[in-house]
Amino acid sequence: MLYQDDLWYITDMEEGSINNAVMAITKRHIETPFEINEGEWTSLQKLLQKMKKLVDDKEAADGYNLGWNIYKTGGQNVSHAHLHLLARYDDEPLAGKGIRYAFKQPDNNRRS
Repeated sequence: MLYQDDLWYITDMEEGSINNAVMAITKRHIETPFEINEGEWTSLQKLLQKMKKLVDDKEAADGYNLGWNIYKTGGQNVSHAHLHLLARYDDEPLAGKGIRYAFKQPDNNRRS
């Protein structure tokens, strides 16, 4: 754990080629961000700057992706609400490709 307050904690997220990212995870067990209450949203607003600083202190980023994966179809692997902040760099092969890039690929067209 890198940081915590009364409602959230921040942890490293490193897997595969992701080497500078963090997650904010609710302390209250909820499955999705649709269940976040007003106090948690207010706290998260302040945590976003803390998350960015933790990432930039490791290595200043050229860009960022920020997002939620919700339900299995949306890519959620853990049934607990958590927000990802990923550092992006100009020298990445997919630099300039945002989170919607994968959804725009022809092989992602629905079959029905």
